[in-house]
Amino acid sequence: MTVTNVYLICGFAAIGGGLFGLDISSMSGVLGTQAYIRYFNNPLSYRQGGITASMPAGSFAGALASSFLADKYSRKVTIQIASVIWIIGAILQTASQNVGMLCAGRVIAGLSIGIASSVVPIYQAEIAPKEIRGRIISMQQWAITWGILIQFFIQYGASFIDGGPKNPTQSTAAFRIPWGLQMIPAFILLIGLIWFPKSPRWLASKDRWDDAVRVLADLHGKGDTSHPKVLAELQEIREVIEFERQQSTTSYQQLLEPKMARRVFLGMSVQMWSQLSGMNVLMYYIVYVMQGAGITNPLLPSSIQYVINTVLTLPAILFVDRWGRRPTLLAGAFMMMTCLFISGSIQGAYGQPAPPGSANTWQLINKPAQGKAVIAVSYIFVAAFATSWGPISWTYPAEIYPSRIRAKAVSLATASCWAWNTALAFAVPPLLSSINWKMYMIFGAFNGAAFIHMFLTAPETKGRTLEEMDEVFDTGIPAWRSNKALGGSRLDELERQIEEKQVTVEIPVVVGKEDKV
Repeated sequence: MTVTNVYLICGFAAIGGGLFGLDISSMSGVLGTQAYIRYFNNPLSYRQGGITASMPAGSFAGALASSFLADKYSRKVTIQIASVIWIIGAILQTASQNVGMLCAGRVIAGLSIGIASSVVPIYQAEIAPKEIRGRIISMQQWAITWGILIQFFIQYGASFIDGGPKNPTQSTAAFRIPWGLQMIPAFILLIGLIWFPKSPRWLASKDRWDDAVRVLADLHGKGDTSHPKVLAELQEIREVIEFERQQSTTSYQQLLEPKMARRVFLGMSVQMWSQLSGMNVLMYYIVYVMQGAGITNPLLPSSIQYVINTVLTLPAILFVDRWGRRPTLLAGAFMMMTCLFISGSIQGAYGQPAPPGSANTWQLINKPAQGKAVIAVSYIFVAAFATSWGPISWTYPAEIYPSRIRAKAVSLATASCWAWNTALAFAVPPLLSSINWKMYMIFGAFNGAAFIHMFLTAPETKGRTLEEMDEVFDTGIPAWRSNKALGGSRLDELERQIEEKQVTVEIPVVVGKEDKV
């Protein structure tokens, strides 16, 4: 029995994104516990940055490897491979005896996250119909937020083991139990995917047309292989694959062609700006941010931002196909820029040097009103990210490339995400120690640059099939006029013509190595 409900398929696959979320708060939730501080010799600044950065460093390598695996073994099987790798990494982290072993486990877990974060959006994009593709791929980000939230509260509960996080003799179970529980979702994903279909576009690229048609019929035609929508989509997929096979260049050479290179750079930039937005400062190091705002017991207040992140990703999932990708990116960048400038200004105006030994050297001491303002603005910032760049940074790169280079181009975009994630995870602790509040101004400026870049270069893609993206990007229409200038999707017209018997589509049959109808 194969699962055929699009929401169930893509929602279940998004557990791969949830693994990323688990890892984020698996670190942020232990930073304030005595078990972690004592066992790993109170890592601060570059040492803590290195521990945190080991995961995204592994993710960078995993993202680069993902295209080979996804093209050769299918999108579905690659996600299962990522699940196995995650389990191995979680075992090493749980059994860590020193910083080196912890970093090794995080690197291996990072390999899994790099693969899954590249391939899950591709799988979702190739499964979903164009009308709800944005909603479907946004499930990746929602799963990430759920992973962050669930793991943080597991960490929060485990922090009370042996007298609580302030007990100097707290047991290492405070961090080993949460790290061990990370294996459960990966086991579920690994086994559950057995009953899920492979991507119809991947099947078509391997000349497995019968399988591709059956999957398309199950997904979009209620099992009817002669449904007009199924035949229209089949015709588009076939035309694109035949055109791509006529090209003399390899898929790697196509990445460097001027028109395609511009598109590849755009996908990489969306992921880059998502990381440079400043969100990871609040995800990885929210404990340090709260301490800088004068909060002495930061774990519970920190949890509120994770709840906000999860709850406010839902509006983006429900409405992104109505709002569109472009206005969502622009509004999000503007709001995040504003919040960071306000937060940095408050801290710069009212803060003072922190006591020696603090993770950040600048704090709001005896300034409760200003501290609450910083925290409130941080929550608004998280809300802005959750409804905009969080989901769109996964949706947009997964849908803007042609099928022949999709896996490779998305792997580069995701590698860009992890390269910047690595740099920031390593750099934020020393930045908090050195330039302190000025760091918020830097990230605010990054959001301003992202706003300008997206306004000038990011066309609207909602309502378009994956096969129509060449038309969206190569017509020469400015990005800010793309939505109205291009009109409707040609798939709708083709479906109408098939339904009215004006166009006939026959299913390809592969005989040996020749494609015959």
